[in-house]
Amino acid sequence: MERLTAAKAPAASRPVKVLQFGEGNFLRAFVDYFIDIANEKTDFNGSVALVKPISIGTLFPAFKEQDYRYTVLLRGLVDGQAVEQSRVVTSVSDAVDAYADYDAYAAYAKCETLRFIVSNTTEAGIVLDESDKLELCPPNSYPGKLTKLLYERAEHFNYAQDKGLIILPVELIDDNGIMLKKCVKALCKLWNLGEKFERWLDEACVFTSTLVDRIVTGYPRGEDQAIWQQLGYEDRILVTAEPFGLWVIESEKDISSELPLPACGLPVIYTDNQKPYKQRKVRILNGAHTSFVPMAFQCGYDYVLDAMNDPMIKKFMQDTLYDEVIPTLTLPKDDLMAFAEAVTGRFMNPYIKHALLSICLNSVSKWRARCMPSLLVYAEKEGKLPQHLTFSLAALMGLYHGGKIVDGKLECTRDGETYTLQDDAAVLCFFAEKSTLPAREMVEAFLGNESFFGSELIKVPGIVESVTASLEDILARGMKAVMTERFGG
Repeated sequence: MERLTAAKAPAASRPVKVLQFGEGNFLRAFVDYFIDIANEKTDFNGSVALVKPISIGTLFPAFKEQDYRYTVLLRGLVDGQAVEQSRVVTSVSDAVDAYADYDAYAAYAKCETLRFIVSNTTEAGIVLDESDKLELCPPNSYPGKLTKLLYERAEHFNYAQDKGLIILPVELIDDNGIMLKKCVKALCKLWNLGEKFERWLDEACVFTSTLVDRIVTGYPRGEDQAIWQQLGYEDRILVTAEPFGLWVIESEKDISSELPLPACGLPVIYTDNQKPYKQRKVRILNGAHTSFVPMAFQCGYDYVLDAMNDPMIKKFMQDTLYDEVIPTLTLPKDDLMAFAEAVTGRFMNPYIKHALLSICLNSVSKWRARCMPSLLVYAEKEGKLPQHLTFSLAALMGLYHGGKIVDGKLECTRDGETYTLQDDAAVLCFFAEKSTLPAREMVEAFLGNESFFGSELIKVPGIVESVTASLEDILARGMKAVMTERFGG
């Protein structure tokens, strides 16, 4: 079968406008995919040069063999219907190894047409390394690489204001742009790069903070041959993802005319405050996972899709969102309802096999961040406990109940079979030691543990009594029976 190359998918030659630190699945199925559409539908007319930001591993040989062409295959539910959409992406034009070919990488600092820096170096990538050195080629850390590249660009173009860059980090940390700029400014001082450079950073460059959302399932191992037959060509760097996508870009300066993604109908929002969108994602999408998954696992399910095919569990999840979470949020209700509806479709995507236990990693801290704010606001506004969110606390305790620590993990049993949970050591020790207590004493100790929940949760009127009653019921009769009686209607 013919390999995907430029001969198979020709495209116009475009100047490099984007330097991208990272060549992984997410960036290729999200940022580079969006830029490809912008090239087709607007006058953006720019290409992406990929940079390998670490010294090990690379997909670059496969990229070069395919002339930087690859396919994005989106698969999932749209308006309740299963869809598959494929697109050959031609927005990537180069790939450089910052370690093996430093000169080729460093030359991009002097590129006339360069305007954007995109990065996805994992959460550990945006960290200040005070031992990093300017004279290293390249510096060790991503902030170090970025600082040196920006400094050399400023020097080369004599600090011209129109040669500043727009920085678009997509690492999954809060205020990623703000944190990245803090690292860069700190290195400026450590490396004595001068006030002139710092002013250029502030005046000519734009550090945005972004929020991204798309499940990218990567290379479809085991399905690739069949997909190649369907596409009519061989693609060894094919990437699969869900149709849903969202990119919220917070910026002090309006950059929408330079990166006209919304004009293409793409799900990109420019704003001066991304926090309401972050809150929406955390409380609705992540909060839904964290609130229903412990219960679904104890009902005997192992994967999200299987659990969502149970009408009782699906209704529990939706009632949690529509009745108890959405009323606590600040964005327009229609926007929130549409997002929640999309979440249901994403959870029911037949192409994604998402294990419930993998979602249960660090469940206690996740419940605090994702569910507790909704419970507290609901209780204050309504003067009563939210039924589903309160029950989710008991379900969480039931998931961890009765386990013992083995090799740093908590081993518990479901229907006579062992499963393991990973969490902070203090959480695992708590359940290993406290599971023999009467339910009320255990609930009081759990909800009153300030390192787990702070000091507010235990003060909510009636919460100890409600969680205790639910936990006793779950332990006595099993989750399926309790769920059927309480939420089966």
